Amino acid sequence: MTEKLRDDYDGAPVADAQPEAASARTKRNRVWLKRLGASFSLAILGLSVVVLSRTISALQWSELRAALAATSLEQIVAACALTACSYLALTGYDAVALRQLRVHVPYRTTALGSFTSFAISFTLGFPLITAATVRYWIYSRAGLSAGKVASLTFIAGMTFWLGMALVIGMAMVIQPDEVSDVNRLKGWVNLLIGLLLLAGMMFYLAWVSRGHRRVSVQGLKLELPGLTLTLSQLLLGVVDLCCAAGALYVILPAGHGLSFVSFCAAYVLACLLGIASHMPGGIGAFEATMLNAVPAPSAEALFASLLLFRVVYYVGPFILALALLGANESILRWNSLRAAMSAPEED
Repeated sequence: MTEKLRDDYDGAPVADAQPEAASARTKRNRVWLKRLGASFSLAILGLSVVVLSRTISALQWSELRAALAATSLEQIVAACALTACSYLALTGYDAVALRQLRVHVPYRTTALGSFTSFAISFTLGFPLITAATVRYWIYSRAGLSAGKVASLTFIAGMTFWLGMALVIGMAMVIQPDEVSDVNRLKGWVNLLIGLLLLAGMMFYLAWVSRGHRRVSVQGLKLELPGLTLTLSQLLLGVVDLCCAAGALYVILPAGHGLSFVSFCAAYVLACLLGIASHMPGGIGAFEATMLNAVPAPSAEALFASLLLFRVVYYVGPFILALALLGANESILRWNSLRAAMSAPEED
């Protein structure tokens, strides 16, 4: 009996220690991954600052002003039109997510929530915080809970990443040699990467088509969109990115020599590095990448195009988003005041 009790006593701590040790290892791995990610972001940021500072210090400001003045009104109008198409496609991100969540929200509310959240998060950065906050402000009045808004934000983000993967994968398969001028890799390497990305996309489509797929992300449990909605996500992501890239492409200086397909690959690569740097709007990393990836008659001419793109695609929508949020809040408060004033007084 004594031996039996001693065996039970000796075995209990070992059994309890195993899950505790596994949990400790998991926590240590997460800490190291966070540190590695932070180091990677700092490295990209530091390299971008060095490249961009050297480029700016070498600019001739008179030539930069001349390059800005040389941009035609037609180019600006075309960039604004493509920017509008890009943000229109972005409203589809939220519409698809709401359909997946089986929540009906009027399109005007969806458009307001999507446009303002993307325009503000693109400019301020930290989309998981800024975009989710703006969306909750808008959608909570339509009856959505904080969990639904978090799920909506995640699914909308998936649409963006699916579109990026498809665009860069197609570019590498269609024009691998021209993309080599952008990323400095061999043509066959680009072709291989593109095929792997497209194969991964086909695998994902086959996986979601087999039935409802539930995943858990940072404690958030949600159901991924099925095949039909995933195809809609891909279409919206491609339209958004191609229009956004087109908004910069049309104001590039003449003589750059890049086809639109190759330029889309450069644009997506610059966006990825901008996101990895964790800077608001990818500022610095995006410009440094484009300055090194896109051939141009002069650095001043290309830098002028990048400045104009910042104004058209980021600053303009950001100001409009703030104005729309202010107007929406004013209208809601005015309607509440009118309702309170018109309510019958109690005796």
